[in-house]
Amino acid sequence: MLYWFLKWIALGPVLRLVFRPKAFGTDHVPEEGPAILASNHLSYADWLFMPLTLTRRVTFVAKAEYFTTPGIKGWFQKKFFTGAGQVPIDRSGANAAEGAMKSAMKILAEGDLFGIYPEGTRSHDGKLYRGKTGVARLALESGAPVIPCAVVGTDVVAPTGKVYGTWTRPVVRFGKPLDFSRYAGMENDRYILRSITDEIMYEIMRLSGQEYVDLYASKAKELDKEKARQAEREKAEREKAERDKAAREQAEGGPEQKAS
Repeated sequence: MLYWFLKWIALGPVLRLVFRPKAFGTDHVPEEGPAILASNHLSYADWLFMPLTLTRRVTFVAKAEYFTTPGIKGWFQKKFFTGAGQVPIDRSGANAAEGAMKSAMKILAEGDLFGIYPEGTRSHDGKLYRGKTGVARLALESGAPVIPCAVVGTDVVAPTGKVYGTWTRPVVRFGKPLDFSRYAGMENDRYILRSITDEIMYEIMRLSGQEYVDLYASKAKELDKEKARQAEREKAEREKAERDKAAREQAEGGPEQKAS
């Protein structure tokens, strides 16, 4: 009930009025029955704008901590995330990935739409990164079709690492459903899982127009951070060398005095 209240009365109308998001290919999303919506991930606002363009509920999994924080803040946090269409990861599994899979399977088994970001984390530079194979395993184990999705412009509205963004009109594009039933029973074949995932990511790239990088987003972030740290170290070394040189010249009387 809270989901529909936020979508149609409290939050949705405001987002529609202010940002006027555009949607294409919504007819590719079935009116009933389970389906996996596999999307790119540019901003934390993605999970607000993509479901806003559909009449059906879209459910994502979120960290269990969002639902278990104590106190008044935790209560409001739990109510908001639940109302916004998110469910906690099932922690009965051996790890978070297995828990997310269990939660997703429950949602699909009930005939609902499940939203997933194959990259696993937000893109830090606007590029599209290698997808993790969980989306492929989910498709094979559930038998649900995968609908590739691209959300464009949310990184302008709500850029990563910044409190405020700038206005733009977000665009959401849905591709044709991808059927992987030909691979039924092969969910433990890592080559099949990689092939399916790459096919999904190709469709997302085609819809989003993003540059594709065959590297996991988390690894790319680490490499960029290391490059930034290396650049800072090199800058500090140059500045130190310049200070040392200036100190030596001053101790020796300076270049003009030496020349005389």
